[in-house]
Amino acid sequence: MSDQYDLEKADAAKADAATNEQVPSDVVQQEARVSDQGRSYQAGRDQYVSHVESQHVWGPGSGPAPRALASLPPAPRLTGREERTDELLTALAPDGAGVTVVTGLPGVGKTALALHAAHRAVDMGRFPGGTLFVPLRGYDPAGAVSPEQALESLLRALGVRDGDLPPTVEEQTGLYQSELARRAEERGPILIVADDASSPAQLRLLVPAHPRHRLLATSRDALTAPDLRARLLPLDELDTESATALIATALAQVRPDDRRAGNEPHALERVAGHCGRLPLALTIAAALLTDDPGLPIATLANDLADARTRLKTLQHEDSDGRSLAVQAAFDLSYRRLRKQDARLFRLLSLNPGPDVSLKAATALNDREERETRGSLAALVRACLINEQPTGSGRWRAHDLIRLYAAELPQEEGEEGEEGEEGALERLLVHYTVTCDAADDHLRALPGQPVPEFFTDRTAALTWLDAERANLIAMVLHAVADHPRTVLFLAGTLNVYLHQRRHFHDALANNESALAIARELGDRASEGGALIELGLALQEVRRYDDAIAAHTQAIDIYRERGDRHGEGQALNNLGLAFHEVRRYDDAIQSLTEAAAIHRERGDRHGEGQALNNLGLALRELRRYDDAIAAHTQDLDICRELGNRHGEGQTLNNLGLVLRKLGRHEDAIHAHDQAIAIFREHGDRHSEGQSLSNLGNALHEVRRYEDAVHAHTQAIAIFHEFDDHRSAHLAQRNLEATLLEMGRERQERWWRRWFRRSGAGGAGA
Repeated sequence: MSDQYDLEKADAAKADAATNEQVPSDVVQQEARVSDQGRSYQAGRDQYVSHVESQHVWGPGSGPAPRALASLPPAPRLTGREERTDELLTALAPDGAGVTVVTGLPGVGKTALALHAAHRAVDMGRFPGGTLFVPLRGYDPAGAVSPEQALESLLRALGVRDGDLPPTVEEQTGLYQSELARRAEERGPILIVADDASSPAQLRLLVPAHPRHRLLATSRDALTAPDLRARLLPLDELDTESATALIATALAQVRPDDRRAGNEPHALERVAGHCGRLPLALTIAAALLTDDPGLPIATLANDLADARTRLKTLQHEDSDGRSLAVQAAFDLSYRRLRKQDARLFRLLSLNPGPDVSLKAATALNDREERETRGSLAALVRACLINEQPTGSGRWRAHDLIRLYAAELPQEEGEEGEEGEEGALERLLVHYTVTCDAADDHLRALPGQPVPEFFTDRTAALTWLDAERANLIAMVLHAVADHPRTVLFLAGTLNVYLHQRRHFHDALANNESALAIARELGDRASEGGALIELGLALQEVRRYDDAIAAHTQAIDIYRERGDRHGEGQALNNLGLAFHEVRRYDDAIQSLTEAAAIHRERGDRHGEGQALNNLGLALRELRRYDDAIAAHTQDLDICRELGNRHGEGQTLNNLGLVLRKLGRHEDAIHAHDQAIAIFREHGDRHSEGQSLSNLGNALHEVRRYEDAVHAHTQAIAIFHEFDDHRSAHLAQRNLEATLLEMGRERQERWWRRWFRRSGAGGAGA
């Protein structure tokens, strides 16, 4: 081809076509010669010819058609997204994904990340063919950009004039792919950034067929479809350091001498926390502070602390009247939900805990489990909730989205306030019934029948571990119309909380239970709550408060003539006295408790009191009496088949035997206790027995075995964040290592003396 159109030949061809009677009237004959910068596109029987850079254009356009191959908006300042930027750059690499979609909840900074990574990729020289940017406005109330509109926009950016656009979508798609292929060969790969897509349909026509090009999209939905193979890159909220840095950087940009961020670091962290570390909310908070340079950060933090008004506070309007609000951003996603999905979204906010299981969501939803799961999946796709971690069967919403959902009104025609109350009651019943079944497994003695709700004790513990935060939150945010159910739920949690050593949770649980019982005027429940509260107070080393709680419980039970409750309270009081070294008082309380339980034929209660009595007797060096008490309890435990109680008693018996110098017997007792605790999955008690075993092994100079026992104990204590026990075990380990070192040193010197002949016959 020549470098220019041959205008004379073209004109002649047109004249021939117009005058030749042999050619049918519906056939268009055209001849065009174009340079390498021109374009001739045949679609059906129509031919479209245009020229981009020549002064001569064959077709309806006039003048050169401009190209917009550097149309990315400016690169935004990005904070705390280094890891995600690297992931995105990997996806945009020559061997990366053809289509990548950055997903996340509204306001999390998807567009900022996409643009930041796009500019980085361009700076790295990855897209010499240029970049194209198309805003899809997928969630705009005025309507999203249609796929056809987006395609036309990109064709114009590639230099195609309106008059040169083919009439059908299929023909435009062909032209789009042809132009991308030509540019890939002539100039290199192109990066297409499609912002704010709301459906796979908005992207399908834009996906480049040529393997060198890349399509990068952002969306609030996890866009997946059989014919859209996109790599999803989910984006979460910022970490605390990055969140505070975002606000501090924004303040310094506007006023370099603004010292508020440096002067109020703790208040800045509070603001970031109330914003849920969500970039949109943080940006609004920064704007509120820059608008009012005299506003202390602490004042804004206090304003945001009220959850009831937080979303209203997080809105800002600039001098041009443009508004920015977290709530408005959430609205755009919520309005797109189906009716049944929107209903579940609102109901999920009734759960007082941090996340929700499928069973709990089904109870709230009052629908079939399969239907509920479908709605949960829809909410995940909309990035309004997340399954964390994926496959766990547990869903969580961002704090600000929870507040937003809680403020949403019921849709017209749906159930009203009694509907929400009914959903909360269903959830409470679900938690209470399931927790009661789990508690039965934890309390059950061998051979005792337990509900078939859980397959075994391990399954019950697994459920309790997963739901602990929700269960505690349900007790603390007591349902006003169902106080007795909440009180019952609190009681079913106590054994678990003590076994897992969640003592601060146990404290909060029983403080709430005590308040409910007193409000109801239920003295029996008040006594029970005081007993459990006293035990929790002991574990957090508030011994005087524990003694007061147990004493109040004893008074209540004596007032009611409840000998069983009195015996329990006396037993716990004896333990509290033991902790403050009031051993005589402890022995008196525990002896009385054992007598009451013996009188009532309560062998289990009697055994517990005897075991605790043995501990107090040991402290007063009444070792024979202590062994007698522990031996009696051991017999009772074996009579009842109480394996866990047997382990506790064997551990305590081993301590007394070591005091008497019966180290081998002590080692045997601790070994048995360890085996029992492992059988029951009681890791902390296993750690205590291992620590005691290490001390006994030390006494018989079995140092390597002692080191092994102490090392295991320390690891277990760290699992429970029991720093005090870990510190004591560490000290015992160091003492053992020191002794072992001395013994090895002595053995070395003895060998040296023998080999050297030092000392002689008269030595």
